[in-house]
Amino acid sequence: MGALYVAYSGTRLLADDNRNAAFHRAARLLSIERWMHVDFEHSLNQFFVHHGTIALLGCYYYSTAHYLVTLAAMVWLYWQGRAAYVPARRVLVVATLLALGLYLLMPTAPPRFMPGFTDVLALHAHQGWWGQDASAPRGMGNLTNQLAAFPSLHAGWSLWVAIMVHKVSRHRWLRALGWANAVATVLVILGTANHWVLDVAVGWSVVIVGYAAVAAFMPRSILNGVPLHQLDEQDVAVGSSSPR
Repeated sequence: MGALYVAYSGTRLLADDNRNAAFHRAARLLSIERWMHVDFEHSLNQFFVHHGTIALLGCYYYSTAHYLVTLAAMVWLYWQGRAAYVPARRVLVVATLLALGLYLLMPTAPPRFMPGFTDVLALHAHQGWWGQDASAPRGMGNLTNQLAAFPSLHAGWSLWVAIMVHKVSRHRWLRALGWANAVATVLVILGTANHWVLDVAVGWSVVIVGYAAVAAFMPRSILNGVPLHQLDEQDVAVGSSSPR
């Protein structure tokens, strides 16, 4: 997983930094959204701009939850056993690799670079540890590729957390927290003008594709939502096509 994160960061830096092409792709995304009547980024962005407390909380959420919640979910899944952790890890790897390929193929400008949008993180940079360059810590803006917006792995990883917690946990409150994090993540990345609605849709899509790709190798007990405490040794053999 550490190697995957290095690849994630490295690919963002290796992507084409041609801003003209990235702005053109962003304009096309926005035109598609308008045609589909889902272009509500601007309204949500203006809401954040005019509600400073919500905006500041959103900035902190954007710059921390993406990593901390995902890491916490991975540790929790690890402690649930191989039947939960290994398939979940494979889904995350496949989804992230798909996203990295799109980063390389389609560098796209986020809304905050486009006319009419406000960079909310930059607006509140003096109140946090991030600088003027996305959510990167001050002085480290050169280590991030700000055109790696399509798809949104903020949205994708939060959906991965929600799905895996829903599949594995027996506690309704924990499942609800997983889905609440996914919804909050979408609102924050749109409100801070860091992603387009279609970035979210494709970020979700790579996770769904990753889940579908790995599902054939998951124990059916996990796919059918059987609580882990009911699994026997044969059930948890990752890759088995049917339980005993």
